[in-house]
Amino acid sequence: MSELIQFLALFGIGCLAGLMNVLAGGGSAITVPALMFLGLDPATANGTNRVAIVVQNVSATASFGIPEAHEASRPVMYGLWTLPGAVLGALAAVRITDAWFERVLAVVLLGLVITMIVPRRKVQSVQSAGRSVWIYPALLGIGFYGGFIQVGVGFLFMAAFYHVLQMDLVRTSMHKVAIILMYTLPALLVFAVLGNVNWLTGFALAAGNAAGGWQAARLAIRNGEKVVRAVLVAVVLGMGARMMGVF
Repeated sequence: MSELIQFLALFGIGCLAGLMNVLAGGGSAITVPALMFLGLDPATANGTNRVAIVVQNVSATASFGIPEAHEASRPVMYGLWTLPGAVLGALAAVRITDAWFERVLAVVLLGLVITMIVPRRKVQSVQSAGRSVWIYPALLGIGFYGGFIQVGVGFLFMAAFYHVLQMDLVRTSMHKVAIILMYTLPALLVFAVLGNVNWLTGFALAAGNAAGGWQAARLAIRNGEKVVRAVLVAVVLGMGARMMGVF
């Protein structure tokens, strides 16, 4: 495969992954196997994918725009809770195997399907929404998972913010991209220090992720919760079917 064809393939894959990641999740389930197909070992594919995740979420955060001051502070606060777990997860990730990759992702998808079946409790007031203390231990755990594998972490954030904090799906997406950007930076640093990042390949993939992430944020803003929900359901069903061997 020539370098030009490889770059174009990575850009196309990155566009699709960026769109999926911002509106739902699961884009890394496409990009990481693609990087391994190109010859990267699992740990390096995992680390190289973080380059694209960082660039994608910079693009998506910029596309969503700057929220009001009180809204801007919330993802920063939530993001700080993910940092310890993300660093520990990245340190553990260099030893992950392909088999564990699939096992953990299967559990995550099953959990997400369950959360989408279980109806949300009714919010008593606008002031009571978004104040559950359960979000903090959830963020610590999600941070570890994100640093460890990253694949499917968007689903966990969607479930946590949608069910625990009662956020609508558009605000959930806005918070998610900012928080993932925060914890991915130190996680990427861990992979880089340990020599598990192919920078040239990572930036080729990142160009596509950035384009897809920017467009996804525009779609969410223009079309509201319905487009986020539609993409989320489609991605979950598609990935579930793939893991059950339907295609």
